[in-house]
Amino acid sequence: MARPIPESAQVVKQRRDAALNAIVEGVPYIRFLNIDFDRRGDELTGVLNFDQKLIGNPLLPALHGGVTAAFLEVTAVITLSWDTFLPRIESGEMDAQDILKSENVRFPKTVDFTVDYLRSGLPRDAYARAFISRAGRRYASVRVEAWQDNHARPYAQASGHFLMPQSKPEKEKP
Repeated sequence: MARPIPESAQVVKQRRDAALNAIVEGVPYIRFLNIDFDRRGDELTGVLNFDQKLIGNPLLPALHGGVTAAFLEVTAVITLSWDTFLPRIESGEMDAQDILKSENVRFPKTVDFTVDYLRSGLPRDAYARAFISRAGRRYASVRVEAWQDNHARPYAQASGHFLMPQSKPEKEKP
């Protein structure tokens, strides 16, 4: 019996990039904050591109604390969504475009989110990575770290709990 021919790396890359773009497009606030996601394999890094509108204290200058918290929370939600949707896309169960079009697709909802501000965020790009501590069918626990120049010196970190999306039941036929 012959083994199936594996997909080329380019096809896998295009499918994963399309899935990530579809997930990110599902949250308009991400465009407002100008957050991008760098994907290496199945690992995501959030990138908060600096803009003057993100400054909270112009005397220092420092990134606004609300922007930092939103960046960390967005990174956690997108990472959880990526972790949820990618296996379904890879198996062929759903297409990347289904994420934008389907009413059955839902994103994780924040239950609680605690941010620790370790130092002032400088007026430059920031990076964040989320680590899923536990992800079950109903609940997930995530830890997020944000840094700017040196990954070993985070300027903020957070932990949060999320309600995982449940599929909508199919409408009963009359």
